[in-house]
Amino acid sequence: MLFADVIIDISASALDRSFQYRIPESLKERAKVGCPVRIPFGKGNRLRKGYIIGIGETPKISENLIKDIADIPERDISIEDTLVSLAGFLRERYGGTMYDALRTVLPVRKKTEKRPKRVIRRKVDGERIQSLYQEEAAKKHKAKARLLEAFIGQDRIPYELASGRMNIAKPTIDYFTANGILEVVSEEKEAYPGDGLLVPLSDEQKECVRRILEERGEGKPFLLFGITGSGKTEVYLKVIEQVLSEGKQAIVLIPEIALTYQTLLRFYRCFGDRVGYIHSKMAEGDRCRMIEKAKSGEISVMIGPRSALFTPFSSLGLIVIDEEQEQSYHSESSPKYYADEVAVKRAEDSKAALILGSATPSVKSYYLAKQGVYKLLTLTKRAKEGASLAEVSLVDMRKELASGNRSIFSKALKDAITDCLSKKQQAMLFLNRRGYSGFVSCRNCGEVIKCPHCDISLTLHRSGKMQCHYCGFEQPLPKTCPACESKYIAAFGTGTQKIEEFVAKEFPQARVMRMDADTTKGKDGYETILSAFSEGKADILVGTQMIVKGHDFGNVTLMGVLMADMSLGISEYSAAERTLQLLAQAAGRAGRDRYPGKVIIQTYRPEHYALQYAAKQDYPAFFEEEMRYRKLFGYPPVWGLLKVLGLSTDEKKLSDAMTQLGEVLKQDGVTVLGPAPDYLRYIKDTYREVLFVKSPDRELLRRLRENAETYSFEDVSLQFESSE
Repeated sequence: MLFADVIIDISASALDRSFQYRIPESLKERAKVGCPVRIPFGKGNRLRKGYIIGIGETPKISENLIKDIADIPERDISIEDTLVSLAGFLRERYGGTMYDALRTVLPVRKKTEKRPKRVIRRKVDGERIQSLYQEEAAKKHKAKARLLEAFIGQDRIPYELASGRMNIAKPTIDYFTANGILEVVSEEKEAYPGDGLLVPLSDEQKECVRRILEERGEGKPFLLFGITGSGKTEVYLKVIEQVLSEGKQAIVLIPEIALTYQTLLRFYRCFGDRVGYIHSKMAEGDRCRMIEKAKSGEISVMIGPRSALFTPFSSLGLIVIDEEQEQSYHSESSPKYYADEVAVKRAEDSKAALILGSATPSVKSYYLAKQGVYKLLTLTKRAKEGASLAEVSLVDMRKELASGNRSIFSKALKDAITDCLSKKQQAMLFLNRRGYSGFVSCRNCGEVIKCPHCDISLTLHRSGKMQCHYCGFEQPLPKTCPACESKYIAAFGTGTQKIEEFVAKEFPQARVMRMDADTTKGKDGYETILSAFSEGKADILVGTQMIVKGHDFGNVTLMGVLMADMSLGISEYSAAERTLQLLAQAAGRAGRDRYPGKVIIQTYRPEHYALQYAAKQDYPAFFEEEMRYRKLFGYPPVWGLLKVLGLSTDEKKLSDAMTQLGEVLKQDGVTVLGPAPDYLRYIKDTYREVLFVKSPDRELLRRLRENAETYSFEDVSLQFESSE
């Protein structure tokens, strides 16, 4: 006898309550996790719709109290059915519980106050708006300038975009309405359809659009491989325009870091009030309202990070994943899903087209395109007339040191910055680290000051505090070494704060800004820095990975990459891939407009193939060499890989459990590596060990994972992550 756990209310806030029902013999073959059922519910046994979230052989209560499932209907697929089925896919593909999968896929339902639909519309001509914008920018009235900037080239914007993502307060809007510059009108009186794609497409872009529209019915995803600045977004917009004309809907995934109000305005100018958006800093009520608008059909385009993939559109026609190689598309919490793989499943279920776009595709996606699983489309030229790829050069810092240069800047980079400033152009300096210095160490005994809760060195900030960037622990810089009491304790390494300080000292005439996790903590910190730099209020922008992600600054002609080989040191098989992607993205920021660009990459490993191909901006050649290593060592996408992470506050129990699990997983056709300490072996008072299981047989790996998930060890928790 089989029993099913059934949920009635599929809002994520009610998922903890399930009811057990008996599966009749006549329905056993059709009963699957995720499928809808009709069940007698309550004292009156009124038939209600529910969903199976688990099947087992053991009754949880007396069998006399368990009712039978009434029916599994042959159904027209609703959006709820599609999303619950998608949750079942997540559970099967990535492990974890059905509850976790459902919470990921289903929107939280919350009663929200109905807000009037409003837009802000300008009442004066474009020249007057431009003049007022320049006045407010000169006065450094940031919010007023930001609002006026949005009206340059268009006559209206949604009120919720201004008050939400643009962070414009009501008094600022009231100031312009009181002075007859703007007006707030009801959206119900006059909807704004958008002006369509106003930028003419190049021949390459037109060919990509043609192929997508003509071949989308074949069911294969498209990989749009275009160099930085080649106009991939214009291709997306043109395809979306056609999809909307057919009465269908579109989802556009963008890395959270690139979801600026300028990006949203670009879509709004094309499609008007049909555009919606979600993001991580959105209030829960606003998020719920946006999801309800999508479900009711008020909006037809949803833009957001990976969670936007689960927008409840009932007539989905297109999914776009921009910058598909980004790590942010990989969920770090259970279920640990990959957005591209889930998007393939949702596109199949919805009979929708899927476009993955990137200047540096993931090795997996490019491999699938070369194998014919994806359709490969290419853009080889920059979209703006006269713009070309920047000139890239590698500087060997070992030679700089040998010549007596102990500065963080090579002579070539210092000269380039001087030249850039003399031409009134802008420069960006990229460092993959934040803080003031990398670590604090005793020069007498070598002791490194570490976090007491994590096996990580503390980072010194300019405030004089040392901080752990994993658990948040803070302490002041000690005056003496805690191990030997020596007074010879000092900071080593370089962080963004120290770079900012050094640049200001070396180039006193330059206006310097810094952009990292510390300077963007506030609600609008990210937008404020980008807007100020875009408006020319700084000459040099120093930052971490944030500054290399898809920004388009026409006056930036120089990109300096400091310590380019840092990411080669991560203990991941994808280290070279991630390094090339970072460097290519960084290189793509320079020379995007009429001025030629220059990129200087400083490194201690200039001979490494990832850096060599990044300098040549030759991704296909990098891919061929990288694949030779992947095939040789049996790594994805050639083989499947299962990572098992064990966590415990008891180091011995963890070691014993992982060793035992490793023995269980060993069998023919499988390679087990480890157990070994994770590269972050001790975080937040918890020890971490890893096992890696490799096999060319992916189905075998899935069965092994399902089997391993049934094991339990005292005081040890296990997390599973599959890569293919």
